[in-house]
Amino acid sequence: MKELADIDMYLKSLSSDKKRQDSEVLLALFEDVTGYQPYLYKNIICFGQYHYHYASGREGDWMMTGFAPRKQNLSIYIMPGFDPFTQQLAALGKHKIGRSCLIINKLADIDIDILREIIKGSVAIMRERYECIDKALASD
Repeated sequence: MKELADIDMYLKSLSSDKKRQDSEVLLALFEDVTGYQPYLYKNIICFGQYHYHYASGREGDWMMTGFAPRKQNLSIYIMPGFDPFTQQLAALGKHKIGRSCLIINKLADIDIDILREIIKGSVAIMRERYECIDKALASD
């Protein structure tokens, strides 16, 4: 995991000023909603960790939520998927979804308060379903 200074450097390296500004807003939003300190994994800004174990025997640790500023869009990772959030998605604004990925072009396209609800609900679901690893908790 990389430190917060690495995240700041990563955000400063983004070629688009708007993408950098949106990412800084998302960084503050995720920190506030999750209570976790961010860490950088590849080009994903991650929050929290959970431990998964599949019936096949495969297991590991992964982020509870996070986001990645991509060249064309912002990818927001909602790990339990979107079935629990159909009402919020209907009111969110312009977006696309994948299995666990909410894709938006820019924050101006969506309602940030609804995004806050989705992130908060997502983390609550992950805490119920999985063993959460508290080592990434924000310090008071």
